[in-house]
Amino acid sequence: MNQSSAKPANFQPQTQRIAFIHAAWHEDIVLNCLSGFKKELLARGFSDQLIDVFAVPGAYEIPLQAKLLAKSGRYMAIAASALVVDGGIYRHEFVAQTVCDALMQVQLETEVPVLTAVLTPHHFHEHSEHKDYFSRHFLQKGAELASACDAIVRLTQQLKCAL
Repeated sequence: MNQSSAKPANFQPQTQRIAFIHAAWHEDIVLNCLSGFKKELLARGFSDQLIDVFAVPGAYEIPLQAKLLAKSGRYMAIAASALVVDGGIYRHEFVAQTVCDALMQVQLETEVPVLTAVLTPHHFHEHSEHKDYFSRHFLQKGAELASACDAIVRLTQQLKCAL
């Protein structure tokens, strides 16, 4: 059997504490990611009571909170979600890239998996068509984020047990 496909013998998803950080900007859209995330994790046996949710003002504030949560030692993984749009004032791609780079650094420094659904659409306008589309998109991204979270929590535990 391939080692990467082996499951930890004592893995119990219902005992794993996961943090979910989301930006408050465009919260009506971003919280769909949380809905998809929770629904998928619950279907995989995780406990709703062990998914802690933290709101921050914007995407830029996510990495520091992720690092503080990772350093607390309470979480097996941290997921983050935000919608970074072009407000016409700054380069939104820069903000999204900075956040993603910082989240990568957090997981490398703390050895706690940090997953991201910080999305930056090429075009976003405050009208119902875009809001509806991105609401559905974030719901799907939340499910994908949960799937990745489940896989990386299992793998991380397996590797820690093997070391």
